[in-house]
Amino acid sequence: MSNIQEKIDQERQQARTVCDLQGANSSECAAAWDVVEELQAEAAHQKQKGPTKNSLEKYCEANPDADECRLYDD
Repeated sequence: MSNIQEKIDQERQQARTVCDLQGANSSECAAAWDVVEELQAEAAHQKQKGPTKNSLEKYCEANPDADECRLYDD
């Protein structure tokens, strides 16, 4: 997730630079901020999906009685 956040920060800085050079009402400025918005939407989508399961978790979900999946109380 931090990788996408870094990309958002980079694109945000790029958008500010483009808008300073081209003007706040330019199509280039709007396109640069569109990229930022799309990345933010993707980050939100990934956050909603939650953590993905590793292969052992998937295996145990399908085979709860397997030896590898036993849980013991202390």
